[in-house]
Amino acid sequence: MLADDPGASIAAIAAEAGVDRRTVYRRFPSREELLAAIYEARYEAVERVVEDARLREAPVAVALHRYVEGIIGVNRTWPVELTRLKADEEIRGRRDALIGELDAFLERAVSEGLLRADLPAAWTGSLLPQLMHLASQQMSQLTAAQAADLVVDTFLQGLGAR
Repeated sequence: MLADDPGASIAAIAAEAGVDRRTVYRRFPSREELLAAIYEARYEAVERVVEDARLREAPVAVALHRYVEGIIGVNRTWPVELTRLKADEEIRGRRDALIGELDAFLERAVSEGLLRADLPAAWTGSLLPQLMHLASQQMSQLTAAQAADLVVDTFLQGLGAR
């Protein structure tokens, strides 16, 4: 609901969930606390995806597909506006750590010859999240696994080693 209407009221959210707004307020004293809980849940899901993908140990192509499929699933489960995630100081630190993990993984992909070495790392690191976002939003008819197939194929064919 918040993905469709970031300004949705607690009353509207409660009605959509089939509970009284007092029930929501007992758990979340303010709209900000509700949003913080949503963002926290999303970030925990992203951290699990990174862990489960085994970006440091698994073969690069396998880890890439696991990561992309997992993130598409998170994006679809938690389709919230991400500006606040970038502004929250605690989450920013966690986000920076995850970006560091992904950057190290992409460097490994380059060093193992799966990705082209002649492209700026910032380009590669920016393109992958954009492809996942597009697949999450615009390819809803595909399962997360099918969307991941499309993203990984596009990513590797466009950036794959020559």
